[in-house]
Amino acid sequence: MNDQHRRDNIPENEEMPDTVAHRAPSGRRVTLVDIAQDAKVSRATVSLVLRNSTQIPEATSERVRASMARLGYVYNRGAASLRTELSHTVGIVVPDITNPYFAEKVAAIETALRPLDRIPFLNNSREDAALQDRFLDTLREHNVEGILLCPSRDSTADSLQRVLKWRLPLIQFSRYVPGVEADYVGADNDRGVRHAVEHLIGLGHRRIAFIGANPDTSTGREREAGWRAALNAAGLTPDPDLVIACPATRDDGMNTVLRLLGRPNPPTAAMCFNDVLAIGVMLGLRYIDREPGRDFSVIGCDNIAETALWRPALTTIAIPYLDIGTTATNQLMRRIADPDRPAERIILDTGLVIRASTAPPPAPPKRKRT
Repeated sequence: MNDQHRRDNIPENEEMPDTVAHRAPSGRRVTLVDIAQDAKVSRATVSLVLRNSTQIPEATSERVRASMARLGYVYNRGAASLRTELSHTVGIVVPDITNPYFAEKVAAIETALRPLDRIPFLNNSREDAALQDRFLDTLREHNVEGILLCPSRDSTADSLQRVLKWRLPLIQFSRYVPGVEADYVGADNDRGVRHAVEHLIGLGHRRIAFIGANPDTSTGREREAGWRAALNAAGLTPDPDLVIACPATRDDGMNTVLRLLGRPNPPTAAMCFNDVLAIGVMLGLRYIDREPGRDFSVIGCDNIAETALWRPALTTIAIPYLDIGTTATNQLMRRIADPDRPAERIILDTGLVIRASTAPPPAPPKRKRT
């Protein structure tokens, strides 16, 4: 046994759990010993190559990996995690993966995890806290290293506190549940909507609807608060009849604007909870031969890719998807490394993207002289 074997304390002929892979030509499992014999190195050298050790010369490492490929060896990460107690997996839970808003953030997180050698374990809670709880239990059972969670709308503090009691690192992103002492990374929704409504007021609008009110999530509360703050700052009284609670779908955006424009003294503009609703509003306007931006102004929120392709292109609030995903991922890595550090709240700036769906309100029709 050479010095390298003694350092690793690994017997040359022992088959470790992570050697289970494809079958050797003889029909038995490929082992590290098989690879070592094929590459003409020690078994410990093969083990170090699997761990990406810098002790092994590059030429030797390439020879070992060539043998692995030739013999059909596949690294069994699950078995290896039994020894290291690291699964190299991270749980991600979002409320609606079909919504571009969440899909963009999941993509950003996956991109941030890739160079960290972490595999995302994605779960779609469908805005169902009970389903979310089952996912959290499953992620714990799979020994994930930490969880990145955008809570469902009916999440409770007690539900998330139990994750903290497990000593499982938890980062909330985009939404947060009050009363949970966990890290949070999100956008400045309040300020973003205030700037958007100020833009409408600056164009001359005075009756501005808020479509998609949703007091059950932190995002919903913050965005409605921004609408109210902008109106109050301009000396305009928020009209409760112009606050419309509805799901964030195209159908609801379309139906809502049709009802609003059928009322006496209708609004001349709408601040929508998100871009999907805003696109529905523009479809509704077209349905009654009104032109978005000319006859009625519309602002969305999130700046999903689709907004720039519409005609007219949609004015919207840009949410920093990439920054939120990257920051939340980095925050999780810091939390894993130092689980007892105080919880942090990181709020990232938004930006107003002014396009063609906003313009001054149309002039009122002239009264006929009698």
